[in-house]
Amino acid sequence: MSRKIVIVNAEKMDYDHRLDFSVVEGEVEIYRDSTEGEMEARAQGAEVLVTKELPVSGELIRRLPESVKIICEAGTGYNNIDLDACKERGIMVCNVPSYSSQRVAHTVIMMILNLSSSMVKQQRMLFEGNHDNFTKRLMVDHREVNGKVLGVVGAGHIGMEVIRVAKAMDMEILAYSRSKRGEVDGIRYVSLEELLRESDYISLHSPLTEETRHMIDGEKLAMMKPTAFLINTARGALIDEKALIKALQDGVIAGAGLDVQEEEPPKEDNPLYTMDNVLLTPHMGWRGLETRQRLLDLTAANIKAYMDGNPINVIVGK
Repeated sequence: MSRKIVIVNAEKMDYDHRLDFSVVEGEVEIYRDSTEGEMEARAQGAEVLVTKELPVSGELIRRLPESVKIICEAGTGYNNIDLDACKERGIMVCNVPSYSSQRVAHTVIMMILNLSSSMVKQQRMLFEGNHDNFTKRLMVDHREVNGKVLGVVGAGHIGMEVIRVAKAMDMEILAYSRSKRGEVDGIRYVSLEELLRESDYISLHSPLTEETRHMIDGEKLAMMKPTAFLINTARGALIDEKALIKALQDGVIAGAGLDVQEEEPPKEDNPLYTMDNVLLTPHMGWRGLETRQRLLDLTAANIKAYMDGNPINVIVGK
């Protein structure tokens, strides 16, 4: 008997229609997007639901048919799924923990290099017809990254890949992890407060939980050097965005690179869009073509492992 698999919002990862969904084997139904009501209807008779950053509330989970046995989140973060409701219903949840480590890490490095060279301001000058950087002298800050201190908050798959590349650029590394202290492999593990005070660049790689929401608030921003840059490619709500905007406007820190925002997309009047000391990108770190296909391949592998009776990457078990 065929076991039905429903991909409820394929558009999120296949917005350009370039991915090969044939890697997902079985009776597969693919929907470009789904509202909560549509998701409930489309789940009828399905054993596997595949989501990508789609809010799956407790109310919806409690209304899902008995046929649903597992929700596969096509991504690393799973804060969009009510895990407690899944536990109540005996619905397994799995994720894909490391499909985009290099691509996201490269986004961090891109931001470090661009911020160190005031690239946002340089490009805006060109768009405005201002050629002073060419005809007079360099009118913007331009700094070396070698010898500077990179603070990595959350030393998981992506954080460690950032560290690997940063070491190749001769950066000094501090890291904050709840489970490590001291020096390991050239990485000095310190408290969050020490990392904030000593780092020239700070890169966030923590999951979003109730404990980490707004972990970088006004008080934490004030601990940073006025010459330091804050980079976030993890989850927007790790930072209190209002406090960050004020800190950027007041010169409390030098700038920020934000691939994620507290509200995505930001409202049209959000000042982050127009600030010279902010590099803003549309949650693109995971969106490389090869990265997205790898995500789909690994999601298919999760489903196959579950179908074979040996589930992997399990966040919530039965």
